[in-house]
Amino acid sequence: MSEDTRTTVPLARQEPVIRRIGRADIVDALSAGLRDFQAYPAFGLFFGGVYALGGIVILACAFLWDLLYLVYPLAAGFVLVGPFVAVGLYEVSRLREQGQVPSWSGVFRAIWAQGGKEISWMAFVTIFLFIIWMYQVRLLIALFFGLHGMPAGGFPGVLFTTPEGLAFLAVGHIVGAVLATVTFSLTVVSFPLLLDREVDFISAMITSVRAVVSNPAAMLGWAAFVVLMLFTAALPAFLGLVVVLPVLGHITWHLYRRLVG
Repeated sequence: MSEDTRTTVPLARQEPVIRRIGRADIVDALSAGLRDFQAYPAFGLFFGGVYALGGIVILACAFLWDLLYLVYPLAAGFVLVGPFVAVGLYEVSRLREQGQVPSWSGVFRAIWAQGGKEISWMAFVTIFLFIIWMYQVRLLIALFFGLHGMPAGGFPGVLFTTPEGLAFLAVGHIVGAVLATVTFSLTVVSFPLLLDREVDFISAMITSVRAVVSNPAAMLGWAAFVVLMLFTAALPAFLGLVVVLPVLGHITWHLYRRLVG
């Protein structure tokens, strides 16, 4: 093979190395995330407030349009877009990790710079998953309660005192758990990886799934912790998310650093 021919052969892109982590790594990431939030709480409270406000607006629309039976699935599905909202928090942790002082202009400039890049496609993926989440809820309502949907009045009684309602709750939670696990696997590493490196969003999702598959116990334990924290934070009209989202966002960055070499 000639020298000219050899120089035209592209080098294969090396896949990110996935590390094995354990409980100690998650504890270290928790501590580092809390320190980031304590060091720069204003950023966390801002992005947490934006996220909480979005949830409040969605629930207000459900009440306004008399769709009370969609309040719970809307609240649960809204969690799926959390990783996208936390991009600014990843940037704060990244800058602090490099010994830099985060600034509002620098953080927003970093977020704005992602427009039209791979992270925008990843955001589309999360929104698409949220739409799928709501469609599966509507499908299950039609399957168990007919095309007319759930009765507008007395729906809590219908859910908890009728065979159709109990079956709907059981199947809905199973399907929701599967979809939430898929979403978690696709996004837990994707957003911080795309912010940190020049990779395409498909490779980022593959890397994220590889990280979960390589560390099933640790990652599923982390997922359960995230769900518990978000559920608890959402109970007081989403107001708890003002603090919980930024803390989880900072922790996720440090968990990504321990997962991906």
